[in-house]
Amino acid sequence: MTGLTELASMDATAQAELVRGREVTSLELLEAAIARVEKVNPAINAVVLKMYDQARAAARAPLPAGPLSGVPFLIKDFLAEYAGVPFTEGTAYLGNYIPTEDSELVRRYKSAGLVFIGKTNTPELAVGPTTEPRLFGPTRNPWDTGRTAGGSSGGAAAAVAAGMVPMAHGNDAGGSIRVPAACCGVFGLKPTRARVPLGPHYGDLLSGLVAEHALTRSVRDSAALLDAVSGPELGDPYWAPPPARPFVAEVGAPAGKLRIAFSTCTITGAEISPQCVAAVEDAARLCAHLGHEVVEAMPKIDAERFFLAFTSVLSAGFTWAIDDWARRLGRTPTEDLFEPFVWAFTGRGRQITAPQYLLAVQDLQRISRTVAHFFADHDVWLTPMLGEPPVPLGTFAYQSGTDPFELRRKMARFTPFSYFANASGQPAMAVPTYWTPEGLPVGNQYIGRFGDEATLFRLASQIEAERPWTRRHPPVWAG
Repeated sequence: MTGLTELASMDATAQAELVRGREVTSLELLEAAIARVEKVNPAINAVVLKMYDQARAAARAPLPAGPLSGVPFLIKDFLAEYAGVPFTEGTAYLGNYIPTEDSELVRRYKSAGLVFIGKTNTPELAVGPTTEPRLFGPTRNPWDTGRTAGGSSGGAAAAVAAGMVPMAHGNDAGGSIRVPAACCGVFGLKPTRARVPLGPHYGDLLSGLVAEHALTRSVRDSAALLDAVSGPELGDPYWAPPPARPFVAEVGAPAGKLRIAFSTCTITGAEISPQCVAAVEDAARLCAHLGHEVVEAMPKIDAERFFLAFTSVLSAGFTWAIDDWARRLGRTPTEDLFEPFVWAFTGRGRQITAPQYLLAVQDLQRISRTVAHFFADHDVWLTPMLGEPPVPLGTFAYQSGTDPFELRRKMARFTPFSYFANASGQPAMAVPTYWTPEGLPVGNQYIGRFGDEATLFRLASQIEAERPWTRRHPPVWAG
């Protein structure tokens, strides 16, 4: 049996190969993963619900012969519902809700052969770039337990970074896969809009801002998992352009000579942390070393209009989410069941009229056209993922009675480039190639053309081969 240390360092593709080769059983993989969770979760609080009984039953039974059969997996406690298992979305409002059917994404994960061992922490209703819900308490960064793991997929990122599992589910409405990936030193891809279905409950979320995928230790795992779950579901309102070939075939494929634009300041002209500037400049030099044409450039965007439009869509969208749950549960939402920031933020959402919401969507779509034209001359846009290294827990504490949009501004300064790809629907990835002198990861973001995850996977695999980040382990490590 391969030891805990070796398994903690293996990616999902390698673990699946062990199962296919009958070197280990899926149950042995599972028990090793459970041991790793039990070892390090008390220090970082990444897993908030354990599914060990269901996992053992699944591992003992014949699993589908999928590409990742037998691999232990964690699911974020948001959007993706697993029948028969409590579902909270990080809020006390859902009470003891237990879904009666799987989300389409969960069905596809099961068909891929994944074994679900638990659910990961998320901020209440996945609002914000840090994972500190009142319901479960904060998730801590395994590189420094006094700092944020990012959000809203912070539990997933921390679990992968700490070696509990090789990959974990996440979703992304404004950076919620990429920001925690950057904070925790793992790989995080937000796919093209509608690449992964949201059924059966949803077709479109927040006018297309939301995307589903995962946080992984390796690039090939992200590609293999996206192959397993992507593609439209019957009845979807729209879908992404189909890829020319499987995404996993792009990993290691020649990328050609790409024209890569990079930016070292925000669209407002505001400066970011020197460490984050150093990270993106280092990435630009690396891309040039790999043979790509690298130029400093960025699209011209009305920053204030973009912020107000995006934040208006978000606040109205999360208000809708509460009303959606109220209709599903037959329960009136009351202030005492929500955190002060979420209640205030969705309160602002209730002030937005239907015409104002549509005007905000119109603004986002116009700005998205500007970004799309920028990609007529550039294959990839390289930006900082964070405005500063992972911040101390409590940095985004809300002061009751203040304007929640002002806290959103503070959050936006921490994640200054994450929102563009959600507004435009373009694929974007956080790649961990830089650590500060203090040992904190600072990932960079690479945005690709709409529908073109292939270019990102080719580039990411080049970078991974040159700077193999999986060799780095945080102080909180399960191996």
